[in-house]
Amino acid sequence: MPLSFNHKPSLVAYLTCGDPDLATSRDIALAAIDAGADVIELGVPFSDPVADGPVIQRASERALRHGTSLLQVLALAKEIRQRSQVGLIIFTYLNPILRMGMANFSAAAQDACVDGALITDLPVEESQEYLSEMEKRALATVFLAAPTTTDARLKQIARASTGFVYAVSRTGVTGTRKQMPEDAPQLVGRLRRYTDLPVAVGFGISTSAQIEAVGKFADAAVVGSAIVEIVERNPGKEAESVAQFVESLVVGRQSSALPR
Repeated sequence: MPLSFNHKPSLVAYLTCGDPDLATSRDIALAAIDAGADVIELGVPFSDPVADGPVIQRASERALRHGTSLLQVLALAKEIRQRSQVGLIIFTYLNPILRMGMANFSAAAQDACVDGALITDLPVEESQEYLSEMEKRALATVFLAAPTTTDARLKQIARASTGFVYAVSRTGVTGTRKQMPEDAPQLVGRLRRYTDLPVAVGFGISTSAQIEAVGKFADAAVVGSAIVEIVERNPGKEAESVAQFVESLVVGRQSSALPR
């Protein structure tokens, strides 16, 4: 089922779990929620994060050195769920799920009480087993759409997504950018032809001004690399620093049913 976004625009906050350790990741997530994040993406560290820029790559390397696994991230999600009803999404590459098995993953995700998952490198054309297992457990699926995606494929992505659609604002890898790409509003407009689900825009968003701009044409903004970099730069005070940053991002936004 679609995730509930309670603000206009909503804030989706990504963190790399296990960086610097799982206990701190829990504290960061809860601090971000208290500061105003509407959805938390719990990033599973991966050895070859091809879609991610250097900030998240470094975070994944640090987390993997500690042995952080998909099972541990699901256990972390369960801890967070016991403290908050905010939206929780497992954000991962496909390989950790294949190692666990699709059915085992969906069962574990349901047990952890997460809302759903986003698999960055799973093509929608090859997602039937995944979609079937997630549907059995009433778990939301989220797929990525890019400015270069054809209309025919956007329609497939819209049909396969049940939680929200993640609109990649530009081609390339993750990382902060000073300006919002001009392609983003056009991509969201194209997606609106095929779905009534919320659309979240990500890749490069790091300021309240950018989030405000996103709110003019989309339902939510995803902030990832900027949060991960704050964690990296503030050892010993990661949660406090992330909370301050999130608070700065959500100042002035409105509670809303997100009419479109």
